[in-house]
Amino acid sequence: MKNTIFTGAGVAIVTPMNADGSINFDKLGELIDFQIDNGTDAIIICGTTGESSTMTDEEHIECIRYAVERVGHRVPVIAGTGSNHTEYAVNLSKTAEKLGADALLLVTPYYNKASQQGLMIHYTTIANAVDLPIILYNVPSRTGVNIAPETLVELAKVENIVAVKEASGNISQIARVAALCGDSLDIYSGNDDQIVPIMALGGKGVISVLSNVMPKETHEIAALCLENRYPEAQAKMNRVLEFANSNGLFCDVNPIPVKEALNIMGFEVGQCRLPLCRMSEEKIAKLRAKMEALGLVK
Repeated sequence: MKNTIFTGAGVAIVTPMNADGSINFDKLGELIDFQIDNGTDAIIICGTTGESSTMTDEEHIECIRYAVERVGHRVPVIAGTGSNHTEYAVNLSKTAEKLGADALLLVTPYYNKASQQGLMIHYTTIANAVDLPIILYNVPSRTGVNIAPETLVELAKVENIVAVKEASGNISQIARVAALCGDSLDIYSGNDDQIVPIMALGGKGVISVLSNVMPKETHEIAALCLENRYPEAQAKMNRVLEFANSNGLFCDVNPIPVKEALNIMGFEVGQCRLPLCRMSEEKIAKLRAKMEALGLVK
């Protein structure tokens, strides 16, 4: 059994932007404190939801540095350092380690569409370059490649590859990963609407978009699962399900809706960087209505 990075709900935190498109670090600090004050169990910085793909190298590094310093060891900080260029991912991962990150999140190489053998070499190369624990990120809808359960079995043999964030949406595949890997690989849900079923399969928690808006509630759902109180967890999940799926926070490309939701709540996180643009007024109205029903709008 390997050491678990965190249990519960970690937030895939958004990156707030100023009106000129620059990163608003003061607002990022406010969001980090809001998350920790409301029970979030880990901060995931520079992930997909954090718009890492549109950051310069300097911005990416500065966001990791800032998050580590602002969190101040209150919860683990997990830095997104994945890339479709292995050498680049190695260098960024080494930098994150020097900056004091507690763990790394490594998305599958996108666009290249590496083979399963290529994935094993890619991830092993990065893992061998650092000492930090690593969470693999399987999100084929974004990257065009799926990590097969058999590949995860082999990667779990690498000492510091300790977990997978599963956003394939394929519960049967995730069940197979749990059966094949057992205690050698922790599983985190990468989809907010699948927290309960994935944790029922032995998952340790969720890396969540929903937590940006509802950190306390998301933490509570995961905590109930960890206590084997699944009927209560599902009851809480049912209340937010239509908000946490394609009818709410995923009615447009992530992180467009969650940033809009935070703006509606008064956090003033700005807009996404191009090529992601603001969603339609019709979608915004529907999102606001769901938030009002949940008591999220003052």
